[in-house]
Amino acid sequence: MFGECHGHVFMDGVNYRAAVARHKNGVDREVVKSCLRAYQEAGITFFREGGDYLGVSSFAAEIAPDYGIDYRSPVFAIHKKGYYGGIVGLAYENMRGFAHLVGDAGRRGADFIKIMFSGILDFNEYGAITGGKLAFREMKELVHICHEEGFAVMVHVNGRETVHGAIESGADSIEHGFYMTEEELSLLAEKGTVWTPTVSPVGNLAGRGLFNESSVKAITESQIVSVRRALALGVHVALGSDAGAVTVPHVAGLYDEYAWLLRAAGGDKERLDGVLEHTERIIKEKFRRH
Repeated sequence: MFGECHGHVFMDGVNYRAAVARHKNGVDREVVKSCLRAYQEAGITFFREGGDYLGVSSFAAEIAPDYGIDYRSPVFAIHKKGYYGGIVGLAYENMRGFAHLVGDAGRRGADFIKIMFSGILDFNEYGAITGGKLAFREMKELVHICHEEGFAVMVHVNGRETVHGAIESGADSIEHGFYMTEEELSLLAEKGTVWTPTVSPVGNLAGRGLFNESSVKAITESQIVSVRRALALGVHVALGSDAGAVTVPHVAGLYDEYAWLLRAAGGDKERLDGVLEHTERIIKEKFRRH
């Protein structure tokens, strides 16, 4: 099986608050070990972490080799104060503060840096993004700082305009990237930027009655169409489920994501596998500190 290119070991796929509670007084080591053991038993030997502020991913990175897993972590994600991102990381107020967090992540063993450029999807309203978004000038400066320190940059971003700016900023991978147009998809192909579409966190919501079902369906289908076009354009599409997010359990979520991407590929397994294998090699090479 391919690796998990976007997951959160501290989350459990069921309830975010309950998952945080398990670690708030110190990392629950047995929970982490159990999670890694499940990946080991499934034959999944690569995991690219999305970060947390509780020290869980750092502990997971420390013990992952015992389970035969190549585990890459940003330690924590970084977001601008007052903007979305507190659920997975730490905030900066200015560029000096951001640079300090980058240095701190490096001292704590980060393999790469993850930055939050936008909010998340409003599952009740197609096209809507919650939270603020960064200006292009700021995105570019943040990426530059990371690259100067030898780090690849993983970016959480949604919304056509902000995704466009994220790609132009030089980000090494776009995570989620909902509502892209042909222009952004072509730009991904042109620049060779990795894209992890994470269809599962939306697609797996269908039929659960948690959000407006027509909106969930429309968002999912939109992303499927974008993935289909990306594959045709030669974009480096990665297999990452956002494991740990609600409705995306560890291990099973990765198989769900593969099924969604296979649907986008029109059932062409050989073609899809070739893309995923190639992109995973790119990630393994880029997302380690140089």
